[in-house]
Amino acid sequence: MKFKAIITSLLVTQLSLAVTSFSYIAYAGDHAHEEKVEEAEKGPNNGRMLREGDFAIELAIFEKGVPPEFRVFASKAGKAIPAQKLEVNITLTRLGNVVDDINFIAEGEYLRGDMEVYEPHSFVVDLSVTYQGKSYQWSYENFEGRTHISEDLAKLMAIQTELVSSQILADSVKVFGKLTLPANAVRHISARFPGEIKTMNVAFGEKVKKGQTLLTIESNESLQSYQVIAPINGVITYQEAGVGEQSGEQTLLTITNTKTLLAELNVFPMQQSKVKLGAEVNFSITGSKRTFTSKLNDMLFNVNAQQAKVYRAEIDNSLGEFNVGQFVSADIIVDRYEVPLAVKSSALQSFRDFTVVFAKVGQEYEVRMLELGRKSGPWVEVLSGINAGTKYVSENSYIIKADIDKSGASHDH
Repeated sequence: MKFKAIITSLLVTQLSLAVTSFSYIAYAGDHAHEEKVEEAEKGPNNGRMLREGDFAIELAIFEKGVPPEFRVFASKAGKAIPAQKLEVNITLTRLGNVVDDINFIAEGEYLRGDMEVYEPHSFVVDLSVTYQGKSYQWSYENFEGRTHISEDLAKLMAIQTELVSSQILADSVKVFGKLTLPANAVRHISARFPGEIKTMNVAFGEKVKKGQTLLTIESNESLQSYQVIAPINGVITYQEAGVGEQSGEQTLLTITNTKTLLAELNVFPMQQSKVKLGAEVNFSITGSKRTFTSKLNDMLFNVNAQQAKVYRAEIDNSLGEFNVGQFVSADIIVDRYEVPLAVKSSALQSFRDFTVVFAKVGQEYEVRMLELGRKSGPWVEVLSGINAGTKYVSENSYIIKADIDKSGASHDH
């Protein structure tokens, strides 16, 4: 076992080194262009400076107290140009060829864009300006939260995707309890007529089937032998009899059927108004990785010592993997509702001050800033920030985050 563990460790180390090497090569190829990008000149309003001869435009994103918007400041030979003398248009080409067309109106010393520059601020900017009959054009990339990963590398890193879609979510109540036997699961076997036990066909711990001969007894009065038959399927859980002994009137054998168990769940006063009979219950049992579903069948009349009302649900134990007395935890479903948009909670990552997922278009991945709502199981409701049908990274999204963090790309603010 020790040798096997050493070999396993070596294999894991080699695989890790291979993945690291592959990742570095792919990263270098995907991001080599970033080393060539020079820091953009900033203007007095913290915007990007664009120049042609002595004509200059400062393009800033303003977002103090308002949704993000473009503002344009112009100058010629260092002197400010009145905003009303300019005509300005910007097109933003986002990932997936989504184009935003923004026009401008004069407002004081600057021109103000007529639409919100929504997150992420990641796009190709094409700026057109007309001043005194002359046109000026600029185009540049302003990418943030975006990276390129080849399909081969994504497959190697087990990056999985899903589509943003509607989902049925559920509210639940968390409860705890333990496994017990149903009332009809036990049969105590005794002799119909006292006599000598002539044969014993079963033993403690043995499985038996309904109708199977358990033992043979010779009656003391008639001296006739008769068979004792198993009334149910089950396991011999008690034996107090042997060949040659007198049966008397005591219990000779006990058969217990463990195919079905009951989960007795404690529902405390604060939860009781929400819980109804027939509600779906999702279980997990201590010591087992398997989860399964049942329904609340009934409830006990009295509350227990902790003032909890005990609800019961049947558990299929046909494989014999559970035992009486095991502790269980359960989520009782108390409400179901459909939400228009939801993503896997495993997809969520942090980016700047936002919670994000990573949208995938071709071999490009880019952040989508989300406003989130209710959470249920593996799903979380999305209120805004991504469109239905968008492909996003649902598993191993931390790999995308790490790759984006390496690039350190930021946007103009």
